[in-house]
Amino acid sequence: MKLCRYDHDRIGVVRDGRIFDASAALDELPPLHWPVPYGDQLIANLDDLRPNIEAAADKSTPRALADVTLKSPVANPSKIIAAPVNYRKHLDEAKADAEIHHGTKIKTIDDAGLFLKSTSSLVGAGEGIAMRFPERRNDHEVELAVVIGKQGDRIPRARALDYIAGYAIGLDITVRGPEERSLRKSVDSYSVLGPWMVTADEIASPGNLDFRITVNGEVRQQSNTSYLIFDIPKLIEYASSFYTLNPGDIIMTGTPEGVGPIAAGDEVVAWIDGIGDMTVAVRNA
Repeated sequence: MKLCRYDHDRIGVVRDGRIFDASAALDELPPLHWPVPYGDQLIANLDDLRPNIEAAADKSTPRALADVTLKSPVANPSKIIAAPVNYRKHLDEAKADAEIHHGTKIKTIDDAGLFLKSTSSLVGAGEGIAMRFPERRNDHEVELAVVIGKQGDRIPRARALDYIAGYAIGLDITVRGPEERSLRKSVDSYSVLGPWMVTADEIASPGNLDFRITVNGEVRQQSNTSYLIFDIPKLIEYASSFYTLNPGDIIMTGTPEGVGPIAAGDEVVAWIDGIGDMTVAVRNA
């Protein structure tokens, strides 16, 4: 199932390039009381709600994708977890480009570990990227994004895939500079997730997916998730050894070589096999 969130927080199922509204299923979510638990309520209850979501979609009149504003399919992650320098060739380009490394020693994920991005940076494809610092270099980084489906702590590698709700395209936008990664990558709108979430049952081999990104029609990055240094099970095992993963938490798995600048007026199109295309407009904030 391809599950999306659009317009004024409606949910829909994407079939054959059209959206079938399934928002009626949200009425079946259990009530929440303060303090609200960590995580995304829809993702936490997705397995139980899925029959209702499918049934509601079956009854709805489809709309064209072009007629709606796609938002992040996950509304309330407790964390956005990112994997720095998780492709060898990206390590090489980062070391070679002073505008990327800014005089700092570039470490692989083995040494650098993971970092967190602010959840307030999260947007969907239709909301676009707003350049807050247009006078500085702002780069695109395309990544496979993993959405956690249930709470887990110290998850063993052998069971890691059981904790995945689904997959989406992730754009980890970054301001280049000397500051810490988490600051430069947590600007509002600098975490793009979408265009929808494909449930885990539809992606048989997440460790072998082709993907690419174009800017104004020019191919900038193109690779396959088989080149990840820390693959998806290891990322989940590693992340959960430090902190509990909650439903809706997002893991950005890392970006390959070819990162480059974007600016207001650009059109970014990202594609991942099994997920589809995501078109994102860039503007000044």
